[in-house]
Amino acid sequence: MADVNKVVLAYSGGLDTSVILKWLQDTYNCEVVTFTADLGQGEEVEPARAKAKAMGVKEVYIDDLREEFVRDFVYPMFRANTVYEGEYLLGTSIARPLIAKRLIEIANETGADAISHGATGKGNDQVRFELGAYALKPGVKVIAPWREWDLLSREKLMDYAAKHEIPIERHGKKKSPYSMDANLLHISYEGGVLEDTWAEHEEDMWKWTVSPEAAPDKATYIELTYRAGDIVAIDGKDMTPATVLAELNRIGGENGIGRLDIVENRFVGMKSRGCYETPGGTIMLKGHRAIESITLDREVAHLKDELMPKYASLIYNGFWWSPERLMLQQMIDASQANVNGVVRMKLYKGNVIITGRKSDDSLFDANIATFEDDAGAYDQQDAAGFIKLNALRMRIAANKGRKLL
Repeated sequence: MADVNKVVLAYSGGLDTSVILKWLQDTYNCEVVTFTADLGQGEEVEPARAKAKAMGVKEVYIDDLREEFVRDFVYPMFRANTVYEGEYLLGTSIARPLIAKRLIEIANETGADAISHGATGKGNDQVRFELGAYALKPGVKVIAPWREWDLLSREKLMDYAAKHEIPIERHGKKKSPYSMDANLLHISYEGGVLEDTWAEHEEDMWKWTVSPEAAPDKATYIELTYRAGDIVAIDGKDMTPATVLAELNRIGGENGIGRLDIVENRFVGMKSRGCYETPGGTIMLKGHRAIESITLDREVAHLKDELMPKYASLIYNGFWWSPERLMLQQMIDASQANVNGVVRMKLYKGNVIITGRKSDDSLFDANIATFEDDAGAYDQQDAAGFIKLNALRMRIAANKGRKLL
């Protein structure tokens, strides 16, 4: 412990990280630098500055990372149509490599020899933070208090805060029973009644979306403009990546889109139930698949779908900075060169319905696909040989007496 002189702490200003700040100062007798990231979580981050300074912190970093988050992390992930275990859009997972990156950048800027985070020893985030940190700065020391101290309950944390006169805000209202994490892509909920997999989630838990039942009775139509696989405009209005996602969150939330209740397999080995609101991401995924459907070659599209589960697992498990993820990203990005055009969709009571797609780079040829006379664009007689060649191995097996059933 004596060889840690300065540590950069991922700091929210809440109970856990405020206790961690004091604990680091006392346990390691070191200088602490705090880093607070604005990823679009919807909460004021500036108060963290005053709290940190009140606890003797001299170097306080509060960074608005919303554009970088969507541009360099969310958008690349959505180019792959990434979904973990068939449902989860990886809202928490994709934020962690950016936080790890910034922790290391600040460590380099300030001459710190360690970083610290508030992730527990049971979850995925400890893995994500630390894999990213080690990839970007192999010799960095990582301090994970939840794996070292005995303050393993909220009551113990509150007692520690009171004993050391750590300022903790009390709002005079009942604390949410859920552990929540939010950024521009999603908000997650764990704990409380959700620990019973048979119990239905409570309606008043949701923060961003109305229920589908309460959504407007009239559908909302929107048009998304794509360039190289990324949304660059909504209804013809050019927007930055972060403003695109914020606007889709607003529109989707108003229409009851993006709620999810799943049990997922954590990397550390346990199953965990979580609820998620990802209104903008849900719209983005549907729209991206629609524009790809007319602009991607069949085999390219199918290969992307085959590789996507691996890509999703790499992100979920914390391997964003691994060479295999970077290699896959180069291939995915190359596939998006012609993914340009406009998708029109209808949003209605929790549903995202594609109603049109168009592109100057479209591979859809109405002259060939038509059920009417195609004027010789496609010779249907060619299909006979095509079918027989594909049936050849099965015909050979059948002639040899191989039974299929």
